[in-house]
Amino acid sequence: MERVTAGRKLLEAGPWGEWLKQETDQRKKVPPPPLQKPYPADAKLVDLVTPQDLALGKMPLIEAINRRKSHRRYTTEGLSLEELSFLLWAAQGVQEITKKKDATRRTVPSGGSRHPFELYLAVNRVQGLEAGIYRYLPLDHKLCFLRPDPELKSKLSRACRKQAFVGKGAVVFIWTTIPYRAEWRYSIVAHKLIALDAGHSCQNLYLAGTAVGAGVCAIGAYNQKELDALLKVDGKEEFTIYAGVVGKVTS
Repeated sequence: MERVTAGRKLLEAGPWGEWLKQETDQRKKVPPPPLQKPYPADAKLVDLVTPQDLALGKMPLIEAINRRKSHRRYTTEGLSLEELSFLLWAAQGVQEITKKKDATRRTVPSGGSRHPFELYLAVNRVQGLEAGIYRYLPLDHKLCFLRPDPELKSKLSRACRKQAFVGKGAVVFIWTTIPYRAEWRYSIVAHKLIALDAGHSCQNLYLAGTAVGAGVCAIGAYNQKELDALLKVDGKEEFTIYAGVVGKVTS
């Protein structure tokens, strides 16, 4: 019961009074962390369809909300690059970079505009893309190809607590968090905000997926070490926090 009680504490308002008195790194004038994880100069980048050029996702919002549900059965049809571009923009797209370049305004809310996430993709069936692991670069609206993985489907299912349907989606969105992006400002109260922000992003993915005839299923049950290892993140300064399987569904 003690562990349950401790877990519930995260859901409470938190020690905001204590935070107001803290010398956070922001208050110490420590420079903010990067808005986006750096990528190698020789990285293989993939251009995405820009938001202004998207010609899909026109379903009325009330219909998308009404039809939204979790899907665990997908057709063998792949997503188009335009559809993937739309889903990425909906989930983490950048609308504006502040003049000081220390924050972004995006398609989803985030406490203090910190947006403490990186968004990875495990691609199985997307037209024009090699299967493998990618990372979304929201500041550039591009994909960075990280590596192929011939065992990707089985690794995904195993890492997600042996849920077989996870490996059958066209693509799996995997959010990692870099906690310090939020801790820099919010210190001890950052962690509840991070959890809330992940939900905002995934709900946008659900609605955008519905609008293009795709089904989404959020994944909160996974093996931390295995999914972190699949992405090759360190598990301390960056680690997996959420995932969402996406695939075409029958109407």
